[in-house]
Amino acid sequence: MVLSAPVATHQIRILNQVILATSVLSIIGAGWIIISFCLFKQVRTFRHQLILGLAISDWLMAVNFLSSSAVNLSGNLLSEPPQKKFCSSNGFMTQLFVVQTDYWVLLIAICTYLILANHKHMSAWIQDHRIILWSLPWGLSALWAAIGLAVAGYGDIGAWCWFTSDRVRLLVNFIPRWIIIIIVLALYMHLYRIIYKAHNRFMSFNDEMSPRNIEAHSVSPETDPVLKKMARQMMSYPLVYMFIWTIPTTIRIYQSVTGKPAPFGIATVDKACIVIQGFADAIIYGFNETSLAVWRERFRRSPPTAPANASISIHHEIKVERSRRPPYDNNSM
Repeated sequence: MVLSAPVATHQIRILNQVILATSVLSIIGAGWIIISFCLFKQVRTFRHQLILGLAISDWLMAVNFLSSSAVNLSGNLLSEPPQKKFCSSNGFMTQLFVVQTDYWVLLIAICTYLILANHKHMSAWIQDHRIILWSLPWGLSALWAAIGLAVAGYGDIGAWCWFTSDRVRLLVNFIPRWIIIIIVLALYMHLYRIIYKAHNRFMSFNDEMSPRNIEAHSVSPETDPVLKKMARQMMSYPLVYMFIWTIPTTIRIYQSVTGKPAPFGIATVDKACIVIQGFADAIIYGFNETSLAVWRERFRRSPPTAPANASISIHHEIKVERSRRPPYDNNSM
């Protein structure tokens, strides 16, 4: 018996209806990020190219969940023998994109840290090798999904196909995910400390977030609150992921230890938390970043009264300054 899969017919239907609705939300959220990237030059920057990769993974993952829930609601249950091939492919895609989104989140955090912490050589390298950066999440996730298919296989867990053993999912997916979350949290905490406490060393921190903007001067009273807001925004990224994955991880531990299924309501929330990731990413990377601002500007009826550089956030191009200038004292950070 698969502990994550409901047995009663009405529970199967309710669960798949919830997953179907949640998948649509994630498709809309991730699709909004993708469309914003295509329409507006302001969000075609280096950082947003990485966010685009995350949004594409979120969108495809949500479509995969949508397809499996739709098959169940059509009456062709994934647990039935005729759906075995579809279930295997669905489980492969689930493992591929769930792991891939973790890698994108980690990659975004590492690149942001390298550039904001003024690691010049690494910053220049990552921006000159964007194809390599894009290939890493796809290559690693495809490798792990193929190994999972060959070694353990995928089966119906209620609304989609995945590893049927809670213990396998805990060891293969959830523990590595929390390691990634802890690393991301540590990186952003360090950047938070740099931005929040070193106010007297920032002259300005414009939309491009490049090291050329970090100068040994004091911050104006108008800029100081913006830097604090920027630091708080960066900390929201790992905290949101911790919130999303707390319930699914707790359920995996509970079912692995006790061998008993969680109550249906909690199990439904468990699966919804996994599927909602695309919508959550759209909020934390869209509302905190440029995407929301450019849409507002697009539909603004009257011209803005404030200058374009009045607001500062961590959303524009991360770009290493390569013009001739005095070397920046890295020890002073």
